[in-house]
Amino acid sequence: MASIFGHGIVAFTISKALSSKSGKLLVFFAIVSAVIPDIDVLSFQFGIPYLHPLGHRGFTHSVMFAVIWSSILALSFGKHRKWLFFVVIILSTLSHGILDAMTTGGKGVGFFIPFDNSRYFFSERIIKVSPIGIDAFFSEWGLRVLWSEFKYILTPCIIVLGITYLVKKGRLNKKD
Repeated sequence: MASIFGHGIVAFTISKALSSKSGKLLVFFAIVSAVIPDIDVLSFQFGIPYLHPLGHRGFTHSVMFAVIWSSILALSFGKHRKWLFFVVIILSTLSHGILDAMTTGGKGVGFFIPFDNSRYFFSERIIKVSPIGIDAFFSEWGLRVLWSEFKYILTPCIIVLGITYLVKKGRLNKKD
């Protein structure tokens, strides 16, 4: 998996890029939604095998989970712009599996569970897989993960946020 930091910055970027009035609640739920799929690490505590549909990178990393989760949040908290809330939340939730499918470790992502239990990776697996656990994260491995995420997640997000800022301020679409 990518780290909690990598998942969080992508969700923050999605919320800021898609909503001109990204309220704190939307940003908060976007970040939570990008992290929540890893709730499935609890499956290890219940003896559920990794490749089980409810195992790690299983159902909570699927498109179906993203649709259900996003619908619940949009209907509960979306207020006037439920469709925009839904789009930001579903993209943030889906971003988790997408990043995980770009990592160098694990056994793939179950994007289509419950319809297909296959696990998938993208052909470009450029993000170093993050260790599970705080102690392991603060190690040489963790530093390699952070460097990888700086290059492949943070830098593109900063570019998107910069462009978004300039567009919203009208600096990129003014004719001089």
